[in-house]
Amino acid sequence: MARRLRFNGTGSGVNGCPSLHEDLDTGEVVVHGLPLTEPDDIAQLRHLNDGEVPVVVPRELLVDFGPKEVVRVPDIIGLDEFDRLFTQFEHTAWRLETRRRYASDELTGTYAQFTRGTAVNWDGVDAAWCAERREQAALGKRFERVRIVDAPPTPGQLYLLDNARRNSEVGERIRNLRREEADRLGLPAEDFWLFDSRLVALLNFDDTDNLVDVELITQPAEVLRYAMVRDAAEHHAFPYVELVQQQQQAAKGN
Repeated sequence: MARRLRFNGTGSGVNGCPSLHEDLDTGEVVVHGLPLTEPDDIAQLRHLNDGEVPVVVPRELLVDFGPKEVVRVPDIIGLDEFDRLFTQFEHTAWRLETRRRYASDELTGTYAQFTRGTAVNWDGVDAAWCAERREQAALGKRFERVRIVDAPPTPGQLYLLDNARRNSEVGERIRNLRREEADRLGLPAEDFWLFDSRLVALLNFDDTDNLVDVELITQPAEVLRYAMVRDAAEHHAFPYVELVQQQQQAAKGN
């Protein structure tokens, strides 16, 4: 079975070599770079066994992107502290949504309306949340999301597509990205908020799609990795209204 490798970073801004990856299951680190080939240099190496290939990488690559702990201890924050992040950030709050469903959505009255085929009236829904978003947007802060959608979209994704009307009205910018494109780009199957490109709130879900807890990530190399995910997703995402139009055309065709 193939390893689940995550790209952590590169020491090159030109050709991507050397680079460092991490095995998500074992924690092992995979480093690639230029091979050490000079016989006199190789002769100085100890414990170089058959089949092993020495590579040369800059020290900064390991310092910047190598793990800092043998066992990583997550920094879990409470939901109250998580909520405060949406008023304490200074410039931009950016979200990646990767899941096919969110269990909390299915408990709402609006979801029941949507699944019955009734037009959802979003006016007054989560009034306090909407007011807070408008207040922060009025301060010049940006709220942005990229939502990954399957082909065809799941019921939960179609619900969020309808919900995007409400989010847009309170100042959020919503875009979508096809699942196959996200897979091609190697985007992680992780939901997270990135605040001011310096702080990540990783949303952890259980097997029944319920939010379990929120992990705060501030380590610079880790934050950079999520910023690279954001840049790739943003580059290939498209406005949600285009997906709405595509769904309407597909419905007419049926």
